[in-house]
Amino acid sequence: MSALTSPEARSESHPVESDRAESEPGAGTPTVSTVELGDVQIHRVIEYSDTTPMTTDVFFPDSKPEEWQRHAELLAPHHWDPETDLTRAATQSWVLRSEGKIILIDTGAGNGKYRPLQPIWSYLSTDYLANLAAVGIRPEDVDIVVNTHLHDDHVGWNTRLEGRDWVPTFPNATYLMPHRDFEYWKPENLHNTVFGRGNQNVYEDSIDPVIEAGLVKTWDESYTIDANLRLELTPGHTPGASIVHLESAGDRAIFAGDLLHGAIQVHEPHINSCFEEDEDGARASRARMFAYAADNSTLVLPAHLPGHGAFELRRKGSGFQLTDWAPFSLT
Repeated sequence: MSALTSPEARSESHPVESDRAESEPGAGTPTVSTVELGDVQIHRVIEYSDTTPMTTDVFFPDSKPEEWQRHAELLAPHHWDPETDLTRAATQSWVLRSEGKIILIDTGAGNGKYRPLQPIWSYLSTDYLANLAAVGIRPEDVDIVVNTHLHDDHVGWNTRLEGRDWVPTFPNATYLMPHRDFEYWKPENLHNTVFGRGNQNVYEDSIDPVIEAGLVKTWDESYTIDANLRLELTPGHTPGASIVHLESAGDRAIFAGDLLHGAIQVHEPHINSCFEEDEDGARASRARMFAYAADNSTLVLPAHLPGHGAFELRRKGSGFQLTDWAPFSLT
């Protein structure tokens, strides 16, 4: 069973309350910005959390209104606004302290990036670096950056603007990138992808500068970061989409990237977002991850969930049920 505790209360376990009503997971839990699992400390660092311009039928085109209504008490107000039918989302980094190193998982959309078909991420000006500093981390402290895949909203803070040049934000880090995405998202290939121009300019402003600085290491299938952490390929959302497994002192977590984009997908895992390169592959990878998490009392930390941001689940009939939220502060 995972130990969802803040460092200040490490001696008190925070077990899943499996008999809690489905509509009230996590009721009454404390709110923190940091938890510890085994020997690993996890910081949640928010870049953006707000209502999106996408209604449910746009963000999740194969979902049905009755599915949202069925889970309304779980989803509203932090994940969905029933009155407008607009969805809510976050971009966030999970920053880990493990074996003396600082590992940053996903870097959000970044500031000042031009995204012609993604206006929600275009020319942002956020306090992301200040939010990192608030948990005691300077850019030069980061040892490893993990890009779970190479979509625009997962690589943006790979770089920052210095004068007229994009330079690595984390100059002392090794940037781990999945080889399949490294090849797939090269600018000359965009016309063959589902996301297409949604990823326009990403290589030029967020990938090439860290390649030129000699900071990029690509990997395929799996990659061991340290004794507590390993990367696993989970293709579907993109060819190189990946997750990070944490296993330490009996605690387990999965940093799930974009294997899911909304809490509704826990209870309705057949639903895909509109951003999947391979819809069947995305469903298959999601199902494998959910089955592992449910069977191994594993905390799931996706990239885009607002609210408490992470959850535990269990099997329910032939599907799954969200049983508890992590104690991260609401966004």
